[in-house]
Amino acid sequence: MSKPTATSTLPLSAVFITLNAASQLEAALRSVAFCQDIVVVDSGSTDNTIALAEQYGARVVFKEWLGFGPQKQFAVAQARFDWVLCLDADERVSPSLMASIQEIFSGSRGELDLPGIAAFDMPRCNFFMGRYLRHGEGYPDWSRRLFHRARAGWSNDAVHEKVEVHGGLAVQRLHGDLLHESAETLQSYLTKQNRYTTIQAEQLVIRGKRPGFAKLVLSPWVRFIKFYLVRRGFLDGWPGFVHIVIGCFNSFVKYAKARDMMDR
Repeated sequence: MSKPTATSTLPLSAVFITLNAASQLEAALRSVAFCQDIVVVDSGSTDNTIALAEQYGARVVFKEWLGFGPQKQFAVAQARFDWVLCLDADERVSPSLMASIQEIFSGSRGELDLPGIAAFDMPRCNFFMGRYLRHGEGYPDWSRRLFHRARAGWSNDAVHEKVEVHGGLAVQRLHGDLLHESAETLQSYLTKQNRYTTIQAEQLVIRGKRPGFAKLVLSPWVRFIKFYLVRRGFLDGWPGFVHIVIGCFNSFVKYAKARDMMDR
């Protein structure tokens, strides 16, 4: 295996956080070969993650786990350039998305300025139960992953973190998909969702947000109507139905867990 080459690289830092991601990371690293700088912040992998990252020319930094938002913000701080592209190990920049990014940075030999623009959103396409989801909750799943680190940054959320823009600066949209190539089984997906709903419930408790009975009952139905009917999740067949039903159940479970924690 050899380090991929790109015909022209951009003054851009691709940033990853990892933990035992060797089975997924290679394709992600290949997809960002157009970036001049690649940073991998690892929280203690015991597989081949670190060696693989180094083989692809990434700078590897160890950092004990801080939670998703703080960990990603720490990774952004390690970047060489102010414009950063933040990806997970199971995500890939599609050729069309790469072309869209290259168009923005074309002709730039140093760091790009783009006054007044803080970030770019990109459509994320999720692979679930054997197919890409093109409707409902699964698409376009707009994700803010390319941003200027002095103008935007990751929230401190322990889960479902997001990039927040400073000072009301502009956010633009890119063409081309960010491919989410999760290879997990349905069982492992459900296990992860159970963990996420617990973290979300804990955050509700910390903020003193006690969900009422109506919230528990109505939120799953509102979610189902929005994503399965209004946003036509039914066009994604059985995988689309399962994905949306799990999301509706998660909406109920996080509120139920929060009430349980508060009532103890």
